[in-house]
Amino acid sequence: MNKVDPAPLFRKEHVLFIILAGFFVANALIAEFIGVKIFSLEQTFGLPQLNLHIFGADRSFDLTAGVLLWPAIFVMTDIINDYYGVRGVRILSLLAAALITYGFLMFFMGIQLVPSGFWPTSHVPLNASPAEREAILQKVSDFDYAFCVVFGQGLWIIAGSLVAFLVGQLLDAYLFKRIKSITGDGKIWLRATGSTLISQLVDSFVVLFIAFYVSGKMPLDMVIGIGVVNYLFKFLVALVLTPFLYLIHGLIERFLGIELAREMRRRAVMAADEQ
Repeated sequence: MNKVDPAPLFRKEHVLFIILAGFFVANALIAEFIGVKIFSLEQTFGLPQLNLHIFGADRSFDLTAGVLLWPAIFVMTDIINDYYGVRGVRILSLLAAALITYGFLMFFMGIQLVPSGFWPTSHVPLNASPAEREAILQKVSDFDYAFCVVFGQGLWIIAGSLVAFLVGQLLDAYLFKRIKSITGDGKIWLRATGSTLISQLVDSFVVLFIAFYVSGKMPLDMVIGIGVVNYLFKFLVALVLTPFLYLIHGLIERFLGIELAREMRRRAVMAADEQ
């Protein structure tokens, strides 16, 4: 009986793809799920609010918590595109979107479950004093309501974030491919930063437009104003992260070996030219 050779699965290029895919999908899922929280960038760092005057109103840097991860996702997109081409990005983007949808479905089912009566008390330490016990119970008495608010994002927000994710990812991959087909294997900063800045611009406005304007929750000028602030943050972070692309490329070349790394990037360029 012939045995199946498991070696191809553990080739360095396959192991690298699994590692990159894991980080990509994990970041996408986390960004979607924590995105329900709105935070003040200025207050987080103890700074006065900037109050940028945009479209007739003052806008501060009030951002969704998801922006912490989205720049990293777009960097991962460029790295994957560089070594595995647009097809690799497309596969992972569709996989991430499917898993995000699955995650929200599971959250919806979890919200429908009737909470147990002792749920709040399960968070009180056994050695807590009566005063500490009472204080903790006051904080956790509405655990089920908080659970529903955090995990039960509106359908418009879910739809907007998913559409923005797919459009942003596929646009980033396309722009990266076009720039790389012109510049070849050089100018990593140009193809990575250029594609990210444009795709982030689209991503920032698509999610807000669908989630808040189409749903009738915000006027268009407010959506645009918030979108500008969100994009400014992503723009700055994308520029800051650009040097890390070279660091990641260096680590990958050490793992794969320079010859294999260059051959993979060469094949990715050829695949881009053929599509």
